[in-house]
Amino acid sequence: MLLFCPSCSNLLTISPLPSHELPPQSAHLANRSRFECRTCPYQMLLDRKYYERKTLPKLNPGEGDILGGAEAWKNVDQTEAKCVREGCGGEKAYWRQVQIRSADEPMTRFYRCVECGGEWREN
Repeated sequence: MLLFCPSCSNLLTISPLPSHELPPQSAHLANRSRFECRTCPYQMLLDRKYYERKTLPKLNPGEGDILGGAEAWKNVDQTEAKCVREGCGGEKAYWRQVQIRSADEPMTRFYRCVECGGEWREN
């Protein structure tokens, strides 16, 4: 879980509350955890356990397209591209670009033939 400082909007970190920073009447709070901002003086004591668990559904092979499925081809542009399927001879294809590798690598171009629906990609 990420929390941000309400004062300066920087990321809050979790750290123990040092006993030497506390007045004598608050000694019982020593070494408890707190959210603290590293930019401004904001801090918030943790009075309970904070956690968030998310269960993500597993995608079974053949159940869906990881890169968007049929919805990914809505409202895409067309270009002149020769279909790679034998016997098709299509000269136009829909195309889109997706960044599937690291940011310093070029985007991958995906094509779908207008005539036969055959798909291919170029890196």
